[in-house]
Amino acid sequence: MAGSAVRAEAASDPAGTTTPRPNPIAISTYSFWRFSEDPADKLSIEQCIDESARMGFDAVEILHIQMFDDESPARLQRLKRQALINGLDLCGFSTHQGFVSPDADERKKNIDHTIHCMQLAHELGIPTMRVNTGRWGTSKDFDELMANRGIEPTLEGYTEEDGFGWVIDSMEKLMPAAEKYGVLLGLENHWGLGRTAEGVMRIVDAVDSPWLQVTMDTGNFLEDPYDRLEILAPKTVYVQAKTYYGDGVWYTLDLDYPRIAKLLKQHDYKGYIALEFEGKESWKVAIPKSLNLLRSAFGSVS
Repeated sequence: MAGSAVRAEAASDPAGTTTPRPNPIAISTYSFWRFSEDPADKLSIEQCIDESARMGFDAVEILHIQMFDDESPARLQRLKRQALINGLDLCGFSTHQGFVSPDADERKKNIDHTIHCMQLAHELGIPTMRVNTGRWGTSKDFDELMANRGIEPTLEGYTEEDGFGWVIDSMEKLMPAAEKYGVLLGLENHWGLGRTAEGVMRIVDAVDSPWLQVTMDTGNFLEDPYDRLEILAPKTVYVQAKTYYGDGVWYTLDLDYPRIAKLLKQHDYKGYIALEFEGKESWKVAIPKSLNLLRSAFGSVS
């Protein structure tokens, strides 16, 4: 039965015999990623898929930088096969790029990289991909950026207006490839010009394409998150949900997930909730606890 027919049948069901489904709960392979520099601490994507199925998740999001060792077509197809056998969707692709640069060649390099990532997502059968604005790079390192609550000065001689122009122009250049490969891009509230909800929406609204919407990260607004998440909700197509068992590496947020779930339901969000565990507790303990937390918050159908 076609999707429109199913919706029509549900809408005309006076007895209320149909039951809306809860949001599917996914996990990003980032959740298994260890911040240690020891390679032995870093699980492969294959291991992440097996662990995700064993723990009871519905889907897996792949962090692109964990594919550093092998992006071959054969591996991509093996990952699809492995996910299917484990009863998991491959639901998201989390990538890194930066367009906040006065160097046109640098922006072009990042545009080409992002298109390459879209091609990988297409081959993996992944329907949505996280993208970033990038940031000014004037912080010494990420530790300094976090110490400054994600705020950093612009490059000397340039303004945020320049930055927004570069990012919007770069995103517009990505839209034909997004449509070609059928990969819906979600701009995340992820530092740089995406540090604020207003910054994210300014870019998405300016590009004005059905192929650029929002990836909502619940843990990237360090103050007053709920009003800011509300701004993103109408155009959110994917949600990354942070937990911090054992306290976070850079910061810890006490997020009210029932409140976030209610907020998203009010905007008729039906999509994936993808766990990003960022705490210091053992992932073997913290990830199952996180799954239970998210199932409880997003499992209600009322």
